[in-house]
Amino acid sequence: MERQITIKDIAIALRLSTSTVSRALRDAPDVGEETRKAVKALAEELDYQPNMLALSLLKKQTNTIGLIIPNLDYVLATMVKGIDEVALEAGYTVMVCQSDESFGREIVNTKRLLDSLVDGFIISVSSETMIFEHIKKIQVKKKPLVLFDRVINSINAPKIRLDNFEGGRIATQHLIDQGYKKIALLAGPENLSISNERKDGYLQTLKQNKIKTDKNFIIHCDFNQEYAYIAAKELLAMKQRPDAIFCISDRLAIGAMLAIKEAGLKMPKDIGLVGFNNEPITKLLTPAISSVEMYGFEIGKATAKVFLELIHSETDMSDKEIIFKPKLFIRESSKRS
Repeated sequence: MERQITIKDIAIALRLSTSTVSRALRDAPDVGEETRKAVKALAEELDYQPNMLALSLLKKQTNTIGLIIPNLDYVLATMVKGIDEVALEAGYTVMVCQSDESFGREIVNTKRLLDSLVDGFIISVSSETMIFEHIKKIQVKKKPLVLFDRVINSINAPKIRLDNFEGGRIATQHLIDQGYKKIALLAGPENLSISNERKDGYLQTLKQNKIKTDKNFIIHCDFNQEYAYIAAKELLAMKQRPDAIFCISDRLAIGAMLAIKEAGLKMPKDIGLVGFNNEPITKLLTPAISSVEMYGFEIGKATAKVFLELIHSETDMSDKEIIFKPKLFIRESSKRS
């Protein structure tokens, strides 16, 4: 492996002190013009690269953002893209760590990023995370912290998220408006805030429309197409089966669609279906699936902008919150009228 050229190598070649070479490379005013030119010319010839880690330690700044996400599904990947775009324009590098929905991996990722001397953190927590000491440690170490998508209400930090309650409300109200009366829900893990918020929107909308809630119509499962397929089969096998299913993610909706087609039911005549996230695939299926838009790219950009504001601000931003309003895209899977 070829040895990296150092300031000392340039200093020996030009018979200068290392401090003089260092000042010349930084255009310090106390270094003569000829010396500066000689140093820079030799540095270019030898392909000298400054030690960025050493410079970062000197400045106590690495210009890197530690980003922890639960997975890299379509929505979160779109959010990461938005975060990275804004960060790159501002001269920051984003170090992405995936917890894979594991609380243990989230703790390990947090420690590794702290050890890497990142300038701050942007975090969306895993579905297993119910204890937040590792996140509080970030704040103890005075590292800027922004929470997005899956936020933690008990942590005082800026938060950027979707109005998930409203997403659940508009999806359920649409199904009611289309004449569906027995609406089931495929929800996510019971401890996951975004799932529960969408569920609350569903429950309140049923109540407001004087539709009795059937607890058997609510099934919690992981964000997994296969689990959704099994859950939907269970719903469709009921003596009094639902006439519509609201799924809190498009992955669950696709699993439900497979079960509906296997049962020989037609959408939207026999049964309605609505998903959540508005992933591109929902428009390509037959029938196309109605879905709630998540605005992932815009949420990502807003998250990065808040982080940059936080890292350069001297004012308290812990109560800052940006909430995006969802929109329902109505397609053939639920549109009767």
